[in-house]
Amino acid sequence: MILCRSEAGAQRALAAVRAWVSEAGLSLHPEKTRVVDASAPGGFDFLGYHFERGMRWPRAKSLKKLKERVRAKTPRLDGRSLRAIITGVNRALRGWYGYFQHSKANVFAAVDGYVRRRLRSLLEKRRGRTRQGLGAAHRRWPNEWFARRGLLSLAVEREWTRTIAGLRTH
Repeated sequence: MILCRSEAGAQRALAAVRAWVSEAGLSLHPEKTRVVDASAPGGFDFLGYHFERGMRWPRAKSLKKLKERVRAKTPRLDGRSLRAIITGVNRALRGWYGYFQHSKANVFAAVDGYVRRRLRSLLEKRRGRTRQGLGAAHRRWPNEWFARRGLLSLAVEREWTRTIAGLRTH
């Protein structure tokens, strides 16, 4: 990724990179190599992030992969203790957060909600119910209940990270 102030500058940079790459006997991928206005709607994806209008968040494929990992760690018929399941989920969430911690804030609250719904669904199944972890399950097992059992909240983690970063710069 090369950032430039103008499209003309970007075209000059692209020409220079093409020349340098061809001298090395290589070529740029024709579909992946392009000039994009990062301030325009639509944006672009790069290294797991989606960049658009000065913001960045995990691209859809990255969120889908995280949800698949969480789903694999929270099967409704899992006989392990809730503590063991939360430990596995936390490991996946910590790694994901470590990479995507610079994303927009609303991403983390959405992931937290998804993880808690998965766990509520698992708990409902253990009670002999087939609900999806919504409504009454949310009242039975509120967010604080999961926090007391050690479930990592990415939204809380982000606030903590921002607080620590703020303290370091002042």
